[in-house]
Amino acid sequence: MFNSVDELQQALSEHDYIAERGLTVAIYLALKTGKPLFLEGDAGVGKTEIAKVLSTLLDTDLIRMQCYEGLDINTAVYEWNYAGQILHMRLMESDGMNRDDMEHELFSDRFLLKRPLLQAIEATENGNPPVLLIDELDRSDEEFEAFLLELLSDFQISIPELGTIKAKVPPIVILTSNRTREIHDALKRRCLYYWIDYPHFRKELQIVERKAPDVAPMLARQITAFIQDMRSMELFKRPGVAETLDWTAALVALDQNQLSLETVQDTLGVILKYQDDVEMMDAQTIQTMLDRAKVEAQRV
Repeated sequence: MFNSVDELQQALSEHDYIAERGLTVAIYLALKTGKPLFLEGDAGVGKTEIAKVLSTLLDTDLIRMQCYEGLDINTAVYEWNYAGQILHMRLMESDGMNRDDMEHELFSDRFLLKRPLLQAIEATENGNPPVLLIDELDRSDEEFEAFLLELLSDFQISIPELGTIKAKVPPIVILTSNRTREIHDALKRRCLYYWIDYPHFRKELQIVERKAPDVAPMLARQITAFIQDMRSMELFKRPGVAETLDWTAALVALDQNQLSLETVQDTLGVILKYQDDVEMMDAQTIQTMLDRAKVEAQRV
């Protein structure tokens, strides 16, 4: 796929994903060894985006499994189209079909509803292995996490009526977690691991300039400095890179060339998502942060 870590890092950069060396090495090893890559970090730091960029780089499908509380096999792996089976059974009964033939017909691929994990296992039969994104695993129950242990070990799924379906080539698996709960060590041992932290100033500025080429240079530096300063506060939810980019897009839409007290107050809801955090940003606090951001922007 890629001949070196440097080549992969360059490819990621060309697709507007700025990855530090450590993260690039983790991705490269995951591709070379076939092991799943488990990414942890706060929401909005770019974990999900890695899977999207990889699918583009490798010209393969992205299959996304969004996790949530109560996620079960019927949603994640497969289920039978019961309504379709009942209707077809009545038609077969009217045709006088025998029981064995009916059972074979009903429990066939025709009535199998394939969910993301089964799709990822079967996709390798038709071309390049897909990128399987198991997103926000920490939101799922421990029962689903336990099910993944077998899947990530053998890359096969057993369906009682059809038998075992095994991937010819394992999919490229990316798992993410916002660390709202700890993931079990048994699952982590099956993966390569990397923690994605908030970017430093120069990296975040580079991301803003890449993702929002229409932003005024001075505004881009002020935005980055202001967000970096905001992350040092005791907020319930610190803004991630996603919020930085959303705020940049909002300010560009408002035809702003630099930050002002009024503009920040008007657009706080783009950056902060909790009222307690918004209330911390009174006019005096914002103005102090603006003054620091403008000084920092001038130094760059």
